[in-house]
Amino acid sequence: MGWPGLSTIERFFASRKKPPNVVWICADDYAPAVSGTYGSPVASTPNLDRLAADGIRFDRAYCACPLSTPSRMAFLTGRYPRSVGVTLTPTPLPFEEWTIGRLLREAGYETAAFGKTHYYDPLSREFDKSVDMRAHRDYLASLPPRRIPDGVDILGPWRPFGDPASVWLNSDCLPYGYDTEMPDTFFVDNAVQYLSEKRSKPFFLWVGFFVTHSPFRFPIEFEGRFDSNEFAVPNVHFNDKPNIPLVFRDLTKREKQGIIAAYHTSVAYMDRNVGSILKALESTGLVQDTLVIFNSDHGYLLGEHGRFEKHCCYEEAVRSALVMRFPELIAPGRCASGLVELIDIVPTILEVCGIKIPSNIQGRSLVRLIKGKATDHRVHVISEYADNAEAMVRTDCWKLIHSAGNRWRRDGYATSSVPPGPSTRLYHLTEDPSELHDVSNLAENREVVDRLINVLVRHVKLTARNPDMLPNTDDPLEILEQALLPVEARNH
Repeated sequence: MGWPGLSTIERFFASRKKPPNVVWICADDYAPAVSGTYGSPVASTPNLDRLAADGIRFDRAYCACPLSTPSRMAFLTGRYPRSVGVTLTPTPLPFEEWTIGRLLREAGYETAAFGKTHYYDPLSREFDKSVDMRAHRDYLASLPPRRIPDGVDILGPWRPFGDPASVWLNSDCLPYGYDTEMPDTFFVDNAVQYLSEKRSKPFFLWVGFFVTHSPFRFPIEFEGRFDSNEFAVPNVHFNDKPNIPLVFRDLTKREKQGIIAAYHTSVAYMDRNVGSILKALESTGLVQDTLVIFNSDHGYLLGEHGRFEKHCCYEEAVRSALVMRFPELIAPGRCASGLVELIDIVPTILEVCGIKIPSNIQGRSLVRLIKGKATDHRVHVISEYADNAEAMVRTDCWKLIHSAGNRWRRDGYATSSVPPGPSTRLYHLTEDPSELHDVSNLAENREVVDRLINVLVRHVKLTARNPDMLPNTDDPLEILEQALLPVEARNH
């Protein structure tokens, strides 16, 4: 039977008895380069690699903010951080903003969340069922005590900026505890149980891992997976040295190698948990009926530019992992090189599920890309880091990073003890992929700088939550001076 005049996606829905399920897995602070599918020869990620081989890998996916809370509130709503009013870590999502959980729940889906979300608010408005750290604490209290073997050291309390960076970044590559005690293992076990239950409605399942966030926790059972001496430490270019955050400047080569080894071990543990969810989908016969999404909330620097963090606009911080699998729509083994943003995930889910995309969604559906009907998606991508009043716009070959220089950083990653002042940097990513040579002052690049600054200005105007708070001026730098500050700081 044919459906003349119908698009591929319309024919797909005409042939289905009910909308597809959605499983969305998110890793925290995950650098996509630490995976086989994104090119690492040493990372242990067989399950993520298999997921990508069975679906599509997005090679140039970018977060809206290189900080977990604003990034997540953006890609869970399909709207930019400044638009939803969340540009700093402790800010809860305003009630009037709808996430994919609420959108799918309203459309008749059963919704569940296990693990990290960064909502900072009760999840009952989003999910029919949720399991978070409070449940994990109760679970730990129910376990009989287990003795740590003699000779095994484990991680102590995580005290960023209280302890030296070598300690809170786990340069000794220490395990956290037994596998059964790990938060992510607990959440994945709950997710697997959820997938095994019979239900009449389609479901949306969110699984948010706490790894691979510092201190890069992993179980005792994963200890020794990597030898820190085998990792090379990225060289720091002399152009980068003045811009290294003070907190990292005393790290030794051995400590840096240990941090990288701990991160890789944490990634291997994360990948094992991805595998548990994929196996559950297979054993329950849900693979064909389920859209699976894996992403990181942003990237992470592992020594590049002398940094071990994400609070900046270098490629390693803003480029995110993004993989999708849905056998009925996505041919296996595909890679997409077009520029995409993580806020594009929500409209993609809605279109795949046959749900009307709300008019205030700022993301753009990726369905044409995943169907192979297009190779390009966006002319540019934008990411903002409000705690440094900083933003970047990236095109196919150029990246401009502008900092208003009018905010004292409160994130602990200051590069000096004096105010930074405004700055604009331009990198030609084709010729300088490592972003080492600022070419903003070259006369032949003046037009590029002006054009990309104006792109940022148009962006902040179009996405402002309170447009009346923008300065009434035609000077683009004056507009950015106010617009790039945290929304929360300008509202109080």
